Parts: sequence; C-alpha cells; structure tokens
Amino acid sequence: MDAVALATVLVTGFVGSAEFGSAALVHPVIRRLGTDDQLIMEKGLLKTFGRVMPVGMTAATALAIIIAIDEPNVWLVSAAISLGVALVVTIVGNVPINSRTGRITEETAPTGFIAMRRRWDVFQIVRASLQLLGFVLVTVGVVGFG
Repeated sequence: MDAVALATVLVTGFVGSAEFGSAALVHPVIRRLGTDDQLIMEKGLLKTFGRVMPVGMTAATALAIIIAIDEPNVWLVSAAISLGVALVVTIVGNVPINSRTGRITEETAPTGFIAMRRRWDVFQIVRASLQLLGFVLVTVGVVGFG
C-alpha cells in the first residue's frame, strides 16, 4: 500500500468513525438534555468538531478522488462519490445550521432552536453514514477484495 492509499484509509477512517460516532452515540444523549443545555453542548461541539472536521472531510474526499483516479475500481470510485455527496450534504445542510447556532449569543436557546437542531440531526445521520460507507469502500478498494 502506498502512502496516498494509507493516508486515504486513515483520514477516511478517522472522519467516518468520528462523525458516525457523533451521530449514533453522542447526539442521542444531547437530545435528552434540557434545551439550554443542548445549546451549550452544540456550541461546544462547534469549537471542537468544527475546527477539525472541515479539514478532515475535505481531505478525505480529495484523497478518495485522487486514488480513484490513480487506480480506478468500482470500490474506490464509489467511495469518492459517497464522500463527495457527504461533503455536499455538509455544506448545504449542516454548515448553515452550525453557523446559525454559532451566532446565538444568549445563554438561553431561542425559539425554534430545537426544531433547527433536529433538522441538523437528519443531515448529520445522512452525512455520517455516507462518510462511514466511504471509509469501508476505500478500505475494500485499497485492500483489493472483489
């Protein structure tokens, strides 16, 4: 396995696992908190995930495209598509909601906050699933099963 393929597996694995873990394990717990506590958690996550994931998701997609072009097979091309769609979902769905959440200056969640975050949850499970799928497809494509 060359360095680009290894980097692709590692980056897509990190991003896919982190985002899917967030969607499946972290956010269900956040949804059980009081509204104002959800605001605190979401704003906190914007400062952690929000600093790392834009770079990671973009790098994962770029790396997947590079290896799919370099050594095209159905697995790698499918991975690049999956990760590309996840990035589009993120930009169109999650980012605007994250931006609105980040602009909330009050310590009390405004009216409509919960509905806005539940829309975010839908985008999150879609993108996280696509990112995890992208990681699986990259790994299968690099290892050479099939």
